[in-house]
Amino acid sequence: MEPRILAFRHVPNEWLGLFETNEVPRNVNAPRLVFLGGPMSVNDEAEFPWLAQKKEVIRRSAKAGQKVLGICLGAQLIAAAYGAKVYRFVNETGWHPLTRERDATGVFFRFPDRFPVFQLHGETFGIPYGGRLLARGANVRNQAFVIKNALGIQFHLELTGEMITDWSKSLTHYQREKIGRETPRFLAESNRLCRMVAEDFIWWRKKHIP
Repeated sequence: MEPRILAFRHVPNEWLGLFETNEVPRNVNAPRLVFLGGPMSVNDEAEFPWLAQKKEVIRRSAKAGQKVLGICLGAQLIAAAYGAKVYRFVNETGWHPLTRERDATGVFFRFPDRFPVFQLHGETFGIPYGGRLLARGANVRNQAFVIKNALGIQFHLELTGEMITDWSKSLTHYQREKIGRETPRFLAESNRLCRMVAEDFIWWRKKHIP
């Protein structure tokens, strides 16, 4: 039987992107859950009550035997669900290099020693107790982590060229120009890493959890 994935989408223009091309079915009782990005903060439960509900879904997922992938807001939801603080920090926009943590070599998920990723966020998170940092950045340290049954990535691997164009519309002229120059250099490698992470996530088993 093929793996099944249920994706939680928060805003219209933040969708599965490249992950959707893996053509895996989604089902309400899915053993794999994906939480996508969004402009809201995980702390805005008064305005968005469903944030609390999704944190509870994440907390329950371990006992349910599900695996969770969180992207940007999704990663922050995982961090908050497991007790870490999520807070305002520097705005990261466009392409930035990340570095794999040296002690992350034994983790099931494959990240290169150094790799470019697309960022679009203004908040960051602490690593929950029992979690393990997998990748860090120069401006925002905590970029990828694993805890229990969940992988959180602050950056966007799911991006297509069309998504980058759409997301760039609200940015400054300088930011759009810089992203326009760098995207042809970095998008193919980002897409390659997206496929690797998607494959690892699909075949992640209990024995692989660090």
